[in-house]
Amino acid sequence: MSSAIDFSLHRASRLARLRLDLADFEEKFTRSSGPGGQHVNKVSTAVHLCHRPTGIMVTAQDTRSQSANRQLAWDRVLDAIEQARREILAAERAERAKLRRQNSPRPRGVKERILKNKKKRSQVKKLRQKDW
Repeated sequence: MSSAIDFSLHRASRLARLRLDLADFEEKFTRSSGPGGQHVNKVSTAVHLCHRPTGIMVTAQDTRSQSANRQLAWDRVLDAIEQARREILAAERAERAKLRRQNSPRPRGVKERILKNKKKRSQVKKLRQKDW
């Protein structure tokens, strides 16, 4: 019984930290497949958990226990939501850095080097034309 309470508290704290609402999740239980014998054939131990706003869906049927699978499913879906948010933040950060780099002027040394290389290339091409 205490593990169920621990799980509820852990889930509630993670939901609060991520600012998610419990009503946004849909939880379904179905019969599992794989090893477990008669138990998995009679009891709905597989847990399907879906976060409706993001569309992230997770299935857990690793153990013969519905409560263990439920904990696994919740951990996996919350990890996936966290990962998706981290990826979005990283993409936004990269986009801001890209814009900053694009809008900053070139350093004078870099500009001079580019112009020097262009001049050199132009001379090589002119020499090539004279050979024909």
